[in-house]
Amino acid sequence: MFVSYKWLEDYVDLSDITPDELAEKITRSGIEVEGVEVPSKGIENVVIGHVLSCEKHPEADKLNICKVDVGEEEPVQIICGAANVGKGQKVAVAKVGAVLPGDFKIKKAKLRGEASNGMICSLQELGIEGKLVPKEFSEGIFNFPKDAIVGEDALQALALDDSILELGLTPNRADAMSMLGVAYEAGAILDRPVKLPDLEYKMHSDEASSLVTVEVEAEDQNPVYLAKVIRNIKIGPSPQWMQSRLIASGIRPHNNVVDITNYVLLEYGQPLHAFDLDKLKTNKILVRLAHEGEKIETLDDTVRELKSHHLVITNGEEPVAIAGVMGGANSEVTDSTTSVLIESAYFAPSAIRQASKDHGLRSEASSRFEKGVDPNRVKPAAERAAQLLTLYAQGEVLTGTAAHDKMDKSEKQISITLEKINRVLGMSLTAEEVLDLFRRLQIEAAANQGTIHVSAPTRRGDLLIEEDLIEEAARLYGYDHIPMTLPVHETNPGGLSPRQNKRRLIRQVLEGAGLMQAVTYSLTNDAEAKEFALDVRQPVKLLMPMSEERSNLRLSIVPQLLESVSYNLARQHDSIAYYESGSVFLNEQGSDLPREDEHLAGAITGLWQFHAWQGEKKPVDFYVLKGILDALWERLGISDRIRYEKGKEDQLHPGRTAAIFFNGEKIGFLGQVHPSKEKEMDLKETYVFEVKLEAIYNYQPDALAYKAIPRYPSITRDIALVVESSVLGGELERIIKDAGGTLLKSVKLFDLYEGDRLEEGMKSLAFSLVYMDPSRTLTDEEVVKAHDRVLQAVQEKASAKLRG
Repeated sequence: MFVSYKWLEDYVDLSDITPDELAEKITRSGIEVEGVEVPSKGIENVVIGHVLSCEKHPEADKLNICKVDVGEEEPVQIICGAANVGKGQKVAVAKVGAVLPGDFKIKKAKLRGEASNGMICSLQELGIEGKLVPKEFSEGIFNFPKDAIVGEDALQALALDDSILELGLTPNRADAMSMLGVAYEAGAILDRPVKLPDLEYKMHSDEASSLVTVEVEAEDQNPVYLAKVIRNIKIGPSPQWMQSRLIASGIRPHNNVVDITNYVLLEYGQPLHAFDLDKLKTNKILVRLAHEGEKIETLDDTVRELKSHHLVITNGEEPVAIAGVMGGANSEVTDSTTSVLIESAYFAPSAIRQASKDHGLRSEASSRFEKGVDPNRVKPAAERAAQLLTLYAQGEVLTGTAAHDKMDKSEKQISITLEKINRVLGMSLTAEEVLDLFRRLQIEAAANQGTIHVSAPTRRGDLLIEEDLIEEAARLYGYDHIPMTLPVHETNPGGLSPRQNKRRLIRQVLEGAGLMQAVTYSLTNDAEAKEFALDVRQPVKLLMPMSEERSNLRLSIVPQLLESVSYNLARQHDSIAYYESGSVFLNEQGSDLPREDEHLAGAITGLWQFHAWQGEKKPVDFYVLKGILDALWERLGISDRIRYEKGKEDQLHPGRTAAIFFNGEKIGFLGQVHPSKEKEMDLKETYVFEVKLEAIYNYQPDALAYKAIPRYPSITRDIALVVESSVLGGELERIIKDAGGTLLKSVKLFDLYEGDRLEEGMKSLAFSLVYMDPSRTLTDEEVVKAHDRVLQAVQEKASAKLRG
């Protein structure tokens, strides 16, 4: 909302406060003033001039030699290229030495041999946006009215010496979308009265209801509809002061009738619409819901198809306007219009919002209707428009109003105790102080035995409940004046929960390892919904999806990560490492809503290491990703609870996939994407993992215990075991650990051999075993005894033989 400081002075005394001071006070009271702009800032020495003569330049067809009276002893000669310049016009002249926007300085010049002492300006050259310039002056210089005084400051005549406050309004403060609304706000802040416009004017003896009848079928959507009739108007430009105020508010002037309706919209916050009365044909207004498929050509020359929930204004036969959104071309006010019908109405916000959205039409009028207008301003706004039409369009206003009014406009009664106000705000206001605050807001209030009874005016549609009254009292009293108090109860210091700590640690480890965090869609399509799912369920389907590609909630994070990998590979990013921690959504039987489980997933491809100088290259493989996960388990303190087993997943390589178990329960997988899937998505060799995090979050590891560095030596024994090819190395490792007892401290697989020296279907696995006792030096007999138990166990449980 743009607010003209000079216009605001019509309603509130601002004589002793500057625009910047007012902006500061309004901001501190709860409505943010985003900026204060002075349109004339940086512009100097521009006056009103009178073109005494205008002749073609002898050396240039598109230039004119003008003699211009600028209020000095002698007229000045100015060369002007505007096509619409002419003798007798009153124009804006930037004299020699003037400064225009952009620090453009006017100097004496010669154009094709003729002297030019100044510049005749267009409104754009004075800093006004082209879209706000009246159409007749949009491609040329601006003409002042004939009564403009030569030599006077052109910036003052155009009201460019004003200050414009830009208010950043929240949706609940629709009352401040009008000059009167802002006036009430400023009056309350400064504790000054608000001067409302005088609505007196002379009326014609004929009754409006004798020429126009109003009927409303859709009363729920349109409880109030008023029609004023004005005859014998003369279409022309609106007065300069009105045009300037419209431009300052971001509205382009058109003609006196349209400008007056827009002016009243800004002044009262009540949208109006003017119909050409003669074009209505039937002299009847019927407000109804549209027929499905009915059409109307609107003022923007677009034929629009209507739906059955759209509210329309009709002449009883055909639509002449989409209510609250845009008028129809068949009733438009033109230069030949002599009689108008002024519509002032209350339309239900939901009806206007839906129609505005359906047709993609957002306007000053629809934005106000959508937020709700003051029903008690519908009639005063119509009267104000009628008054201005008599003054500036020479119209004759017929007596009375053709109306349909079935709306309860009584004020809402709200009560609140003084104790609650003080308790919520932490203050000690008296009843008299609270009542004085509401008096400044011009809201009726009374106190009775500790309770404040408030009659909320209809102009303040945001006052509905007790908390709204508390807010009004707080903001007007001044947030800065609310005393500061310390908490009286004991408080615990803030900190991260164990879950938050683990989540942060996971990110630190993975990002430290070189992976980048990704944030992908939680929505996927039917084809990908079940891919890589750890829990196979029927996917959760959206009722109103944005598209078929985003119609299901995901069961796995990996498909979205692979989409990101594929996208970046196609853009020549060859080496990629992503991880994501996020929710998957599982259908729960008997529940309307899905269960959200947090998963961790990752995807890597390309080179893991590349040292060009040393000539080293390390491509990504299964063990790179496993090593990253092992580092993660180590940091989380759960490495002894994790084990890997050969796994099988539909979308993963059958020979390069492992299932991940935590405390004996499968929590995820790790492996290479299946070659057919890689080909389908145009991927290189890519490795992925995904794990459930809930069990890890809930696990509480033992308290950290420190051990002294061993003082005694360890003894290492290496064994090579020949087993059937189907025997897994992890299975052998578990057998060795179980059999080795307390003396066996470490088991590591360091070699795998399958070749000609072994029988077909056999393989050799070599392990390094470390025996140690931290309290003493082991004897050979003790180590041999433990080692023999290991050899016996692998022979009995895995049919393993020592390789000779």
